Amino acid sequence: MRNPVYLDYAATTPVDRDVAKAMAACLDIDGNFGNPASRSHVYGWNAEEAVEIARAQLAMLIGADAREVIWTSGATESNNLALKGVARSATRRHIVTSPIEHKAVVDTCKFLETEGFEITWLTPSADGITRPESLRTALRPDTLIASIMHANNELGVVNDIAALGAICRANGTLFHTDAAQSIGKVMIDVRTMPVDLISISAHKIYGPKGAGALYVRREPPVRLSPLLHGGGHEFGMRSGTLATHQILGLGLAAEFMRERMVEENERILGLRNRLLAHLRQLPGTVLHGGDAPRLPGIVNVGFAGVDGETLLNALDDVAVSSGSACTSASVEPSFVLRGIGVPDDLAHASIRFSVGRYTTTEEIDYAARRVTEVVTALRSPHDAIDTN
Repeated sequence: MRNPVYLDYAATTPVDRDVAKAMAACLDIDGNFGNPASRSHVYGWNAEEAVEIARAQLAMLIGADAREVIWTSGATESNNLALKGVARSATRRHIVTSPIEHKAVVDTCKFLETEGFEITWLTPSADGITRPESLRTALRPDTLIASIMHANNELGVVNDIAALGAICRANGTLFHTDAAQSIGKVMIDVRTMPVDLISISAHKIYGPKGAGALYVRREPPVRLSPLLHGGGHEFGMRSGTLATHQILGLGLAAEFMRERMVEENERILGLRNRLLAHLRQLPGTVLHGGDAPRLPGIVNVGFAGVDGETLLNALDDVAVSSGSACTSASVEPSFVLRGIGVPDDLAHASIRFSVGRYTTTEEIDYAARRVTEVVTALRSPHDAIDTN
């Protein structure tokens, strides 16, 4: 029996084979296993060097100074550090965000509400984009920070973070973006973009799970209080022994994304468009996000007249999702689709397809054929569904 076709790269990516080999070389007695904070012997020196090379590699991907990269356990921690870290030392008490952000931002903002902060929830457009004019209208003299994701993790649509950041900068407001989905797929250059804080995840770019980073602008400086104390690691912003193998993996994965971005985007976009062309031949197919700018690899498609749970269960040979992996346990329709006005019945019948580095044309054609077969059968109750 063949393995299912994997079209859930937005949930997580496999670790690049060369990245995995480099990481493995940091684990045993013959490798670079030392503590990067141990500066009294060669094992520590070598580990620290590997960490700093990785820091420079990730910084190059976004045009940053290496000293602006803070290692974390992933984008969830980075989002928490950005928002709570800024809030802890602030006198301003107003925050602006969107209800279709990743849960790591939504839930953090809801927590900060319990701490006395006022949250303004911007209404996204029907295509999932947060318009600059809506942000401008929401800002106040006491607005501390605005947090708007670069690319939506369920829709794939891309916000204009340069324009959003410029509006915040003019108001004296910090601007944070969750770039977990977009990093290495859309050009980010912090030298020209007025973005103060950027959350990054390794496992979305063929690096390891459990590794991430937060970009923290140095000029103008961002005042950030740590969430974790004990040793003053990471320029005093995030204490804890650094996982050399994971950090090395993130750095190398970032370097590969920078080197391959143009070529890889072109190939993945071609595969995504091929898939979408197949699916659009099905009547009642709806592309969520419409014609908004989007990442090369993500499409979210609704199939009218189909029960989504039954559809997913029938597609046991195609690995896809009904939304964010972080909310997959919920039986409710996607809060992102609801947030852009998609009716519950269509939201329930929607699937996110995400294409990646190892996807082939044959897999795209197979997946499209299986979706067509299953959707057609579900719309015709007297037909059996072949899941083999």
